[in-house]
Amino acid sequence: MAVLTALGVEVHQRWQKPIVEGQVIRLGRAPRHGWKVPWDPTISREHADLSWHNGKLRIDRLQTARCPVVVDGTNGDTFLLAVGDTFRIGQTKFLISDPIVESERPVPELSLDDTVSKSDSFADAGRRLDLVRRIPEIIASTRTDDEFARQLLVLLLEALPSADAVATAHFEDAHELDRVKKPMIRLTTRRDEATPFSPSMRLIRAAVHKGRAILHFFGREAGPDQKYTMSSGMDWAICAPISSKGPDCWCLYVAGSADFISTPDVLNADLRFTSLMAQFIGAIRQVRHLEKMHAGMSQYFSPTVVETMSGEFGQSLLAPKISDVTVIFCDVRGFSRIAEESALDLFPLLNRVSAALGTMTQNIVKYDGVIADFLGDAALGFWGWPINASEGAIPACQAALAIHEGFSRARSHHSSPLAGFKIGIGLAHGRAIAGRIGSDEQAKVGVFGPVVNLGSRLEGMTKHLGVAILMDEATAVQVRHKLSPEEGRCRRLGSFYPVGMKTSVAVSELFPPLGPWSSLTAQQLDDFEAAVNAFAVGRWTQARGLFERLPETDGPRGFYLDLLSRHHDKPPAGWDGIVALTSK
Repeated sequence: MAVLTALGVEVHQRWQKPIVEGQVIRLGRAPRHGWKVPWDPTISREHADLSWHNGKLRIDRLQTARCPVVVDGTNGDTFLLAVGDTFRIGQTKFLISDPIVESERPVPELSLDDTVSKSDSFADAGRRLDLVRRIPEIIASTRTDDEFARQLLVLLLEALPSADAVATAHFEDAHELDRVKKPMIRLTTRRDEATPFSPSMRLIRAAVHKGRAILHFFGREAGPDQKYTMSSGMDWAICAPISSKGPDCWCLYVAGSADFISTPDVLNADLRFTSLMAQFIGAIRQVRHLEKMHAGMSQYFSPTVVETMSGEFGQSLLAPKISDVTVIFCDVRGFSRIAEESALDLFPLLNRVSAALGTMTQNIVKYDGVIADFLGDAALGFWGWPINASEGAIPACQAALAIHEGFSRARSHHSSPLAGFKIGIGLAHGRAIAGRIGSDEQAKVGVFGPVVNLGSRLEGMTKHLGVAILMDEATAVQVRHKLSPEEGRCRRLGSFYPVGMKTSVAVSELFPPLGPWSSLTAQQLDDFEAAVNAFAVGRWTQARGLFERLPETDGPRGFYLDLLSRHHDKPPAGWDGIVALTSK
């Protein structure tokens, strides 16, 4: 057995966990099962597997992980390390240690580590349990952290008869912890208000840095070597840090006089009870934080993205930044015709459009995309923000194929709200600004840049070419290298000037594997690409023969044969191999 300690760049970004013989642990920023390092955006969602065997820690970096594992300045995918070794992933350092070493260190004050038996029962447990039962009422009656803290302090003082004063210390920013700046104090005391009371900042720092509750005895004779500053008339104090996923820092602080201590076990129990209350507060604050985050972001983000946004970097990740994104434009085909037929019965039409948009958004979110906007019967989504998409454009392609399948299945069911609808999808990959975009008065999560316009143009081109999904070359390259034929296939359709654009675009089609939603064989795909090559270099008679080998139902076949017929199978003068599209 060993202990793995994670150390982020900030003092509150850390944890310590035991690794047992034969156990395999998935390490990442937000793994489905495993150990999370939520503060480091450079670590992939699922980054590496850890296992402990015969006194060695094996580290295996996953193929989908973005950044390498670094040991002694060497990048690698697999390492075998021993106790005392360290490694780094992104901005986080990891230390392997022996748990026995930690237990043998001298403990200068009583704290909730191995010096306190977790099997000991609470003193005065019945009365304290009755007080704990009041916590749900406090939760229901308060809406802010300040309101909750004030009422909980009253309950805590009632539960700790040996205490003279209880307080919460709050730093707006954890960086302030090691500075001179004083925290915001909420205080409840049994003392006369004229008697000064001030929590020890050194004790607060020690408890937060260690990540556990500490009980310290000041003693009546405080000399120059006194470790912590003692409040007037106080002989002991307990400080318990409250866990937080945000940038702020909270602590519970309890202090009292030795005159009220009947036995050492009383303070032992008070230490454990204060720590328990700090855990309650931390859990409640986290739930409230998550509720607020979910309410504001669930309409834009997948659960995986929301989980990341709920971490320490939270709102800062919403800031606009330049990212490599993949954009998806989805538009319903057949809407205008059905709208004309339903002109006097709009609510059923609205329900059908809502179902179509639901199919789009469900699959975008399913593959961790972000919903940017709805434009009537169309939806805009994107990947690559607020966290980098380690799989590149592939999740966007998987979402597009799933949307296409959903609409295809619905066409065979006349009772489906999607019956009669087809889908047009454009995919483009490139640099863009993504984040919270808009004015001070009104803003939304969005994406901005030429790649967005390109995605929209490609979606419009699906009508010209008679296909469901079109993608630019940057996306197509990734599909050819990373998407298995069992998930989806692609074929190059040629180079085009999209409507309204002066720059040519190499366009490819994305379509399902051979099956009920795609009947094109591998040989037919080869024939088609050979036809496109012949067409591009001006051998149009040869191109016609190859195009005619494809099924008559194939959209690009019909597009090219129509184009060849209009030009009598002869390329125009100055032919450069690029087709200029006009409005359709």
